[in-house]
Amino acid sequence: MKNILVTGGKGQLASCIKDCTQNLTDFNFIYIDVDELDITVKDKVDVFFKSNPLAYCINCAAYTAVDKAESDEVLARKVNVDGAKNLADACKDHHTVFIQISTDFVFDGNQTKAYTEQSGTAPLGVYGLTKLNGELATASALKEHFIFRTSWLYSEHGNNFLKTMLRLGSERDELGVVCDQIGTPTYAGDLAKVIIRVVKEEQNAYGTYHYSNEGVASWYDFAKAIFDLSNTNVKLLPIKSEAYPTPAKRPAYSVMDKSKIKQVLAMEIPYWRDSLSAMINRVERSNN
Repeated sequence: MKNILVTGGKGQLASCIKDCTQNLTDFNFIYIDVDELDITVKDKVDVFFKSNPLAYCINCAAYTAVDKAESDEVLARKVNVDGAKNLADACKDHHTVFIQISTDFVFDGNQTKAYTEQSGTAPLGVYGLTKLNGELATASALKEHFIFRTSWLYSEHGNNFLKTMLRLGSERDELGVVCDQIGTPTYAGDLAKVIIRVVKEEQNAYGTYHYSNEGVASWYDFAKAIFDLSNTNVKLLPIKSEAYPTPAKRPAYSVMDKSKIKQVLAMEIPYWRDSLSAMINRVERSNN
C-alpha cells in the first residue's frame, strides 16, 4: 500500500481530499498539520520522511492570509517558500513525487486574455511572491513534481469567500462586493479529484498546470450566485476596488487557461456555477 502525505491536513483542500478518498483502499493517506509537522523546520521534515516511506507528498500547507502577509512577510516566506523547499528537497532524497499547490496571484492581472503556464509572472504582493518562489524552489529541487495553480478556492470546509458571504448575508440587509476583479471561483472538491487522479493513475507528465473551474466571474458575480442558489435575501451592490481598499493589491484579471491540463492529463473541468450549485445543494440536504 502506497503512503500519501498531505500537509495542511486541517485546511479546506486537504479536507476535500479526505472526503474524496474515504473509499480508496489502495492508498494510505497521512494527514498532518503544523502541530504534527512544522514544514518550515528542515530537520523535522527530514526525520519524518526517513520514518515514513512516501510515494507522494501533497503540499496543501500555505500561508494564505493575503492582506496579513503584507505585514507578516517573514512568516509567509517561511511557510510558502522554505516549507515548500524543505518538502521538495526531502521528496528528492526519498524518491517521492511532490505535488505543490499554487495560485493565480503569481500574475499581475494586467493581461486581457487568459493566462497560460508560459505567461510571465509578476506578483503584486507578498502572498503571490512567496507562492511564486515556492514554485521556483519546487521546480529547482526535483523533476518529479506537479505544480497546480488554482484560484478563488471555496468549499464546505475552512474559511473562504462562500462562507463569509453566507454569514454576512444572514447578518445584513445590504452588502457591497467588488465587481472589477475578474477570475474564476473554484470548488476545492474538484481540485481534490484532479490531484487524486494524478496519484491513482501515476501520471508522470510532470510540470506546472493551471486548474480552476470553467468560466469567468467577478467577486460580485460569485456573491450573487451564492445568494441566489442559497435563497439568501440580501441587497447586493457592485462596488469598485478603490472603494474597498486593502493592504494587498489584487490582480484585476486572473483568469487562467486550462488547455494544458485538459490535453496532457485529459481532465474534464466543470463550470464554476454548476459546481457551486451542487455543493450548496449537498450542504442543504445534509442540514435537513
